[in-house]
This record gives sequence, C-alpha cells and structure tokens, in this order.
Amino acid sequence: MDRKLVGVDLGGTTIKFAILTDSGDVQQKWSVETNILDEGSHIVPDIIESINHHLSLYNMDKSQFIGIGMGTPGTVDRDAGTVVGAYNLNWKTTQHVRDEVEAGTGIKFTMDNDANVAGLGERWKGAGENGQDVSFVTLGTGIGGGLIAGGELLHGTAGAAGEIGHVTVEPNGYLCTCGKRGCLEQYASATGVVHVARDMAEEFSGDSELKRQTDDGQDITSKLVFDLAKGGDALAIRVVDKVSYYLGLALGNLANTLNPESIVIGGGVSAAGDFLLNQVNHYFQEFTFTTVRNSTSLKLARLGNDAGVIGAASLALSFE
Repeated sequence: MDRKLVGVDLGGTTIKFAILTDSGDVQQKWSVETNILDEGSHIVPDIIESINHHLSLYNMDKSQFIGIGMGTPGTVDRDAGTVVGAYNLNWKTTQHVRDEVEAGTGIKFTMDNDANVAGLGERWKGAGENGQDVSFVTLGTGIGGGLIAGGELLHGTAGAAGEIGHVTVEPNGYLCTCGKRGCLEQYASATGVVHVARDMAEEFSGDSELKRQTDDGQDITSKLVFDLAKGGDALAIRVVDKVSYYLGLALGNLANTLNPESIVIGGGVSAAGDFLLNQVNHYFQEFTFTTVRNSTSLKLARLGNDAGVIGAASLALSFE
C-alpha cells in the first residue's frame, strides 16, 4: 500500500492542506479560513477537524499516512512540538500543537517555521532540484528564508538561522521592526520597495509616472514600481536598480558564506520574474568571489503557493 503524507501551510488568513504521495506528488488540495478569534484557540481544532473530514471524504484511513507536517509562523520548538509568538495568528502564549493534533487525528505530527518549510518544498520538488545545498529567500510583505546544507535545514542555536531579511545592507539605514537599522527587509520586501520609491521620488526631478502618482498621494505598490520600470519609467528603473543592488549584496554575502548550489527566490516580489532576477544577478556577480560566482546560481521559485504544503509534507518523511 502506498503511504501518504499530509502537508499543512498555516497562514494568517488561510490554512492550506494537501495530501501527497511519499515522493511528493500532490493528490488532493483544499483550504480553510484561519479563525484567529479568542486568542487563536480555534486554529488547531479547525486543522484537526478539516483533516479528519477530508480523510473521511476520500475514504482514507489514518493507517495509510506516514505523518502530518506543518509550516507555521512564530518560534517553533521542534522537540517539544510547540509554537510561541505567532502574533498574526493571535498566539501570544505557547501552543502545544503536536500533542493536540496527534491526539485529534491519530497521525504523527511535526512542524517547522513557515519560511523554512517553503524552502524545503522548493528544494524537494521545485527550482532547488533536490540539491543538497539550497538557500531559499522569500520576498513578500517581509523577507524570510530557509537554508538547507548537506540536505538538512539549518536552524541555529535559537532557531533564527535563515533570517535573511535582517542582514544589514545599509548601516544606519531605515529602522526595521526588529529594532535595528538597515535590514534587507526594509529595502527589498514589498513594503521596502515602496519605501525606497517614495524616498527616491522626493529627490527626482525628471519626467516619471511613478513620481506623479507618488506626489499625488496615490497608493503605490511594488507591482506598480516593477510594471512602470518594465515600461521604461525613469524613476521606477532607478528604484528597481537600487532594490536589486541591495538584494545582490545580501545574496552575494549569503553565497560567499554557504556556497549553495542555488539560491531560490520566491514570494510576491519575485513575480517580477526575469526582469528582477537579471538585475539582481548583475550585482550578485559583483559581490561574489570567483569560486562562488562559478558554482552558485540564482533561480526563481517554481512552486508558487504550493511550496509551503509540499515542504511541510516532506517534514513527515522523518517518521519513515
């Protein structure tokens, strides 16, 4: 009998689920809304109920499953099976997720940080092509990362390995939510791109639709910046160049430190595609030394929204 995996990608607005084969092929997918009311107390019961409901729906038995893996925001204690500090889920206190899910489903459960898990997904079935050394960077509202070395996720002594968004790229630069200044997240995330655009617009005097919209107080998005840059807008081109410089600097230093086979770039900002990748790569080449330049490549993520559930499911392979 083929053994199955369940992957769960827990986000602030939706919880995504998938049933996969043990080789990582998605067979079923569904999602439910994340109910963060009452200090997030409904989240784990909702996960249990949804898994049990769909196993019944598909006429499957818990004995068919190797395990359940989940990616979650917050600080994960993998040994204890707990999460704390996932504020977008309203989880302010320690959540004993593993014990509850295993008791509610009868299936073994494990979890890790959501950015780590997305990195595992891209490494296993996406652009990482199952390499032993793959770094993953996700450019969204913030910037996260997952570092895989020798086929294993790097966690660090406090679980903070892979926090690429907090690499300093501009000493004494923009203040970050982490409390220090000049973090990559403040320059190259979706919100960072807008911050850079607004600041550069103040000093720009040429003809630019981006400047006109900024000066008019219109809602500026990172997508708008990239779209205008692709269309030849002078200010937008400068903004994208600046953002690419900071990304190339940070990823170059990451490559110089770890020398992975590939650095995979995902998240909403990466939807700019090759237009962004080619410019980041220009600076990446500048900031890497010869050995790394010739062996580490930048790639765009391939799995999109499926990276989280696929990577989460791969965690459960540890139960085999």
